[in-house]
Amino acid sequence: MTDDFETRSLRLETSDGLSLEAELIVPENARAAVVLCHPHPQQGGTMTSLVTSELFRSLPTSGLAVLRFNFRGVGTSEGDHDFGVGEALDIVAAIDTMSAECPGLPLVISGWSFGADTSLSVLDPRITSWLACAPPLRILPLEDLTAAAGSDPRPKLLIIPEHDQFRDPESALEATASWMNTEVVAVAGADHFFVGRTHKVAALIVASIDAQLAS
Repeated sequence: MTDDFETRSLRLETSDGLSLEAELIVPENARAAVVLCHPHPQQGGTMTSLVTSELFRSLPTSGLAVLRFNFRGVGTSEGDHDFGVGEALDIVAAIDTMSAECPGLPLVISGWSFGADTSLSVLDPRITSWLACAPPLRILPLEDLTAAAGSDPRPKLLIIPEHDQFRDPESALEATASWMNTEVVAVAGADHFFVGRTHKVAALIVASIDAQLAS
């Protein structure tokens, strides 16, 4: 839990001149670094939304550094919502900071919903893998995501709720059938918000990172 670790508040600087609100936890002897991307800002999504908060609290107990931030126009982050375009620059700013804070560690991007779709559009060479929670695969055009992360050989795990309201497991498998190095895992009984099952999401993310570190 976050009470057991120091949480640092900091600001991220984007390439287009915005300052973004962020928080960082780096446990002692961290094994990997995870950048968390929150759900849709225009539907109330912030860095303290349910899944993002669960991962920020729990992943450090498994030796993982975590950074969460508010996209442009959210909380005290400067700027305005940019429908996933400017938000890609926000993710790169988060990668910049995490890379500086945790040099040499594998760097994983884990977004939820809007944050998942947006993260799959970012092909920064410092990314080790994408762990996408309930990506709708439609906030940004599917063909754009297929041309981006879908055509990249680095690992991708799509964690899809069994009863997701926007993209169920069968549909996710169909949509990503041509994607390189992509695994789709269903979370039984869950809907898009993972209520009561956020611990399962965290366990899947830790297991995926463990497997990557062991390979």
